[in-house]
Amino acid sequence: MTQRLKALPRPAVVAAAVAVALGGGLLVASLAVDSAVAQGTTVLGVDIGGLGTEEAREKLTAELPELTDDPLQVHVGEIPEDAADPHLIVPSETGLSVDVDATVDRADAPGLFGRLFGGDGGAVQPVTTLDQERGRAAMEELAAATGTEQTEGGISFVDGEVEVTEPGSGASLDVDGALEQLREAYLTAAASAPVSLPVTAAPPRVDEAEVERAVNDFARPAMSGPVRLAVDDRELEITPAMISPYLTMEADDEGTLVPRLDGEGLAADEAVLAAVDEVDRPALNARLAVRDGGVVVTSDARDGVEVETADLGDQIMPLLTNPEGSRSGRATVTTTEPELTRENVNQLGVVEQMSSFTVTFDPAPYRTTNIGRAVELINGSVVAPGERWSFNETVGERTEENGFVEGIIILDDQYQTAQGGGVSAVATTMFNAVFFAGVKPVEYGAHSFYIERYPEGREATVAWGSLDNSFENDSDHSIYISATSDASSVTISFLGTKKYDEVEAVTGDRTNVVEPGTREAVADDCVPQPPLEGFDVVVERVFRNGGDEVGREEFTTRYTPRDEVVCEPEGD
Repeated sequence: MTQRLKALPRPAVVAAAVAVALGGGLLVASLAVDSAVAQGTTVLGVDIGGLGTEEAREKLTAELPELTDDPLQVHVGEIPEDAADPHLIVPSETGLSVDVDATVDRADAPGLFGRLFGGDGGAVQPVTTLDQERGRAAMEELAAATGTEQTEGGISFVDGEVEVTEPGSGASLDVDGALEQLREAYLTAAASAPVSLPVTAAPPRVDEAEVERAVNDFARPAMSGPVRLAVDDRELEITPAMISPYLTMEADDEGTLVPRLDGEGLAADEAVLAAVDEVDRPALNARLAVRDGGVVVTSDARDGVEVETADLGDQIMPLLTNPEGSRSGRATVTTTEPELTRENVNQLGVVEQMSSFTVTFDPAPYRTTNIGRAVELINGSVVAPGERWSFNETVGERTEENGFVEGIIILDDQYQTAQGGGVSAVATTMFNAVFFAGVKPVEYGAHSFYIERYPEGREATVAWGSLDNSFENDSDHSIYISATSDASSVTISFLGTKKYDEVEAVTGDRTNVVEPGTREAVADDCVPQPPLEGFDVVVERVFRNGGDEVGREEFTTRYTPRDEVVCEPEGD
């Protein structure tokens, strides 16, 4: 059976038709505006209302940079009341920027009816982003430019005085905190309002209390007066001025100032070494003389005393905090024994005079001084069997510091003036003492031309660094050298045990004689020079024992002519 539907009432049919039509229209409108940003939506004044999301992104990307890169004013630390000249931070250079995608996503997307019947999206706050690597680099650069280092309290010693460095705190930019502060302030802070960036305080390890303690407990007492160290019967005085360059106070891990004394540097200081030289004394041999054909002791030997400078710092450091009157100690010393004493003279074989020779000269103040100084340094020398004795090593360089003055010497075959003039008289006397003692000459040299007061072929000169006067003790016993001088003579004697009963000098005739010439000299230091012929001469040394000749040797000397030198005043 077929049934018929009832016909609907006419108003219902009309309503259904309208609903269908409206639904279809809404679907079309919805599809038409599904990706659009709400009308009236702005970002920092840039209108993106009604734009599709992609269009909105493009517009913001193009227009926002000019609106978001104004420099931020910042102060490191609290902003003072009279703040001026803030630091300017350019956002783009610091890694700050707007995240356009996130900002568009944040914009209102109205519902269907809002889109159809209208609705205002309003202002949207932009989403910001920070490039951590660029931001940190910028803040670290700002930190380096604005940070203040803390000042550690300290104590130094200058010229025997205490100098104090007062402690002070430092501060540096808190990089992590500053980045967070900048991100929060970006696009939210008023352009004219500076941003305060946080700082981290850096207090000193050595504070005022520690400096005060170190000054009172150590520094002032250390510089209060000299330290004195006993050296035998004398005192070595070390003053605060000597100590101060090598004394420091350094902070340990807990901030305590601890004193340090550079003992090695102190021991090498020139002023300290000079003070040590004054209290050091060399060992002195017993002094001998010949009387009634025998050797006698005229003064006893003395031990030598030398300060051990290696532990000078260890000796001084404990005394620095003692009060005046208790700043004394005892230096570490090395004692040296003399070679020749009253007790061992005979044992060493120093029992008779082996030789003695005297040279006379015209008195002159420079000769008295220079010859006397050389004699002082030579007298009392002891030369063991097989040992080599050196004039230059014993006398030293002929300088003012060594006690010598300027006098006449021979240089370039001409009389000239120089330090140590006249010392050749001592060298000649020594050469003849060696000659007649029968021991072995090692190094010697005659003057370039002959000097009449010396025995020809048996004279010698010396020059520092180029010509020595030395001999080897080839006897079987020690040799003691006695040297004396006065205003017109010098005598050197060798005491020991004779090798030979007699040593004789035989001088040959002059040969190859050459006549002198004449020269004129113009100089302030010109010394007139009389003429003398040049020649060769041979001297033989003859050794005898029991009256018989047991040996002979030759010494050949070549003298150049001594030209006459006439001094002309300058300008003539």
